[in-house]
Amino acid sequence: MTDGGGLGAHIGRLASLPLGFPAVGTALDDLVALLDLEPLEVNLFRGVSPDEERQRVFGGQVAGQALVAAGRTVDPERIVHSLHAYFLRPGDNRVPIVYEVDRIRDGKSFTTRRVVAIQHGKAIFNLQASFQVEEEGYEHQSEMPEAPDPESLPTWSHWASECKWMAPAWAERPRPIDLRYVEPPHWVTMSPHRPRQQVWIRADGRLPDDRLLHACVVTYASDYTLLDSALAPHGQNFWDGSLIVASLDHAMWFHQPFRADEWLLFSQASPSASGARGLAYGAIFRADGGLAVSAVQEGLMRPANPGHARPPDRPRSLTRTTPPT
Repeated sequence: MTDGGGLGAHIGRLASLPLGFPAVGTALDDLVALLDLEPLEVNLFRGVSPDEERQRVFGGQVAGQALVAAGRTVDPERIVHSLHAYFLRPGDNRVPIVYEVDRIRDGKSFTTRRVVAIQHGKAIFNLQASFQVEEEGYEHQSEMPEAPDPESLPTWSHWASECKWMAPAWAERPRPIDLRYVEPPHWVTMSPHRPRQQVWIRADGRLPDDRLLHACVVTYASDYTLLDSALAPHGQNFWDGSLIVASLDHAMWFHQPFRADEWLLFSQASPSASGARGLAYGAIFRADGGLAVSAVQEGLMRPANPGHARPPDRPRSLTRTTPPT
């Protein structure tokens, strides 16, 4: 996610703040610092963005930070079990984001929070999250699909180096999330694929035993690849500038305990694309087969030149180097 000119420039300033997440090492330090919001007042928090040359804030960052803000106002014994979010406006990475938490309800078993992310006096993102005390009850789950050992698969950097539309500096930089595609990603082959994919994910380093942090890291990571399955059947991607791609809304349900720093299989599929939008859903399994998280996302998939879709064998200059908000 970052390099020497990225969020690391903010680390010195962040070190003086009353942080709750300790340093963990490697590029993951930058992500943990990114998620560790500065408290401004009761129910008000401030977050920063990586100091990078891009116009938009990555959607997973805003979602992860908003979940941190919500969780910081909830009894630690209550665990997030669901979130529903809308991306309202592009985020500006040049200025901080203020997160305002509305304590909607504190019940005997459930706690509900609404979070609005604000920049330039306007809402850019809205999240509602529900937390629950741990309880026992009936259990069943979908079966985990078969997948090869993640350690046997190429790294994200390997595939990025094969992508002719990606800037080499972006492909080579260290990242906080280790991604291992089970099959070559469609954004490398640029040929139509079936609308599904499997990706192993984990934080690239050891995280502290903080369940909120692990949930926020997976929330951050879930925005990296989920919409790819909706783009795959069309042989297009957001790296080559042929599409305007943006997250519109995002929902997650947290089923069983997990660690974000251990391998998780993210099995994804897209049932539909229409109206310049694509829908994708995913199931995140622990390596032992336990279903940890379910996620659904709808995103904008608008051709940059409507009515003049460009065949995948006609590249143009790279105009976007990051997953859009």
